[in-house]
Amino acid sequence: MALPERESMDFDVVVVGAGPAGLATAIRLKQRAAEIGEEISVVVVEKGSEVGAHILSGAVIDPSGLDRLLPEWRTDPDRPLKTEVQRDEFMLLTKNSGLTVPNLFFPKLMSNHGNFVGSLSNVCKYLGAQAEALGVEIYPGFPASEVLFDANGSVAGIATGDLGIGRSGEPRADYTRGMELRAKYTVFGEGARGNLTKGLIQRFELNRHSDVFKYGLGVKELWQLAPGKFEPGLVRHTMGWPLPNRAGGGSWLYHFDDNLLSVGFVTHLNYENPTLSPFEEFQRFKTHPLIAETFEGAKRIGYGARAIMEGGWQSVPKLVFPGGCLVGCSAGFVNVPRIKGSHNAVLSGMQAADAIADALKAGRAGDELTAYEAGWRDSPIGQDLKAVRNVKPLWSRYGTLVGVGLGGIDMWATSILGASPFGTLKHGKPDHACLKPLSEVTPIVYPKPDGKLTFDRLSSVYLSNTNHEEDQPPHLKVRDLELQKRSEHDVYGGPSGRYCPAGVYEWVEDSSASDGVRYQINAQNCVHCKTCDIKDPNQNIDWVTPEGPGGPNYPNM
Repeated sequence: MALPERESMDFDVVVVGAGPAGLATAIRLKQRAAEIGEEISVVVVEKGSEVGAHILSGAVIDPSGLDRLLPEWRTDPDRPLKTEVQRDEFMLLTKNSGLTVPNLFFPKLMSNHGNFVGSLSNVCKYLGAQAEALGVEIYPGFPASEVLFDANGSVAGIATGDLGIGRSGEPRADYTRGMELRAKYTVFGEGARGNLTKGLIQRFELNRHSDVFKYGLGVKELWQLAPGKFEPGLVRHTMGWPLPNRAGGGSWLYHFDDNLLSVGFVTHLNYENPTLSPFEEFQRFKTHPLIAETFEGAKRIGYGARAIMEGGWQSVPKLVFPGGCLVGCSAGFVNVPRIKGSHNAVLSGMQAADAIADALKAGRAGDELTAYEAGWRDSPIGQDLKAVRNVKPLWSRYGTLVGVGLGGIDMWATSILGASPFGTLKHGKPDHACLKPLSEVTPIVYPKPDGKLTFDRLSSVYLSNTNHEEDQPPHLKVRDLELQKRSEHDVYGGPSGRYCPAGVYEWVEDSSASDGVRYQINAQNCVHCKTCDIKDPNQNIDWVTPEGPGGPNYPNM
């Protein structure tokens, strides 16, 4: 069946993703348009059902980006951040005890005083309202599914996905063709491992001169605490137990707003043991004697997960290509030791917007925004990332105890001397290449959840409000099912059933299958963390955008 032609709309700028980077880009473009007295038409497309629906972060937020973008935000009665950090704690955990590390051992850049605790989802809702007030068009529920190119190979915009296609791939009675949104410049702020960004990096070889990408998986819960357990503005981080020394990661517990606790756990995705489960490690963490007491009388009210870019300074790819650029987590601007990236996301959007506004004023279109590429390393973004560039490689190379100590020495040396004794270290292998075969590891056995402090995946996914149209083509694409059985199952023991925090992947016993097992994909559960796209040992799984506004709907996350 021949598909009808798409309808097309033209804009000066199309922004993909209504995260902090994409919305900051849109807002700054409208600010510049007002300054120069010329109209700049801007549209933002967002795959979530509303702005903020797919946004999840800790989050202790460095306000430096917001202060530059919207200097009056602190006095706005509708401001999204109202809880300032009051107490900052860091602990190293053993199985039954822990050691609090005094703040004086950390360089100033690690201090959280002056930062705010809150919901990044709500910050994005606030930025979305500010953008619309300036005349930005925002289309939530319309995932960008395809990059458009002109005759010269430059990016010329995006197309939104078709609606009403059945699981068989054939159009249903309610079929609607997607729209083409064409632009002079297109900005990609899809977050970590965005599927369009992934294709652009390959097409334009944007990572040819950068180190490998590195990732972590953050799993988060939102709890309503008992009043006696709540301390407004308390920020606690831990490292160590329950992760083994050779698996990096750590936790956060943030008290904010009205008796709310954001608690979560990040597992670096370069772990080796295929039986390790980041979700289960998080559940175990909550049972630690120094942690469990926080949850007495509390109620769990939210759950979610997402991948985090962790490569930092040396892994940032080339950001520009003909007709567009990358911003925020699509570019890899997360500061891993500080566990922060939203400030750099906002600043990167502003820098991209300034480069675009200057190009449009000069009558340019479809070329490379060289000013953006040339400027970020000498900007506050570059200064933020360069100072911590060796912490992640040292951690990966020497394990938590030695690596974190060496990372601290490196940060102190950089802070005091302006240079690192290690230079700039390489990250080593990509995360998918780090798994060992099942035969070479000791399997990890996790305790059953108690339903009060620890939980299973399915009850957790329920709290994420995740939903997808069932009769649609699968958005989790396994390229070669035979390879998945021969390698992912037979060699590595089926790690996808463990690294996925939403219970999407299962190896199910099936006597009718030729090998007695069947690979079952419960795509309805997918919370769009994209860990499968990152960690599959053969890079045999591709995550693509589903139809319409499918996925989680995160409140206050």
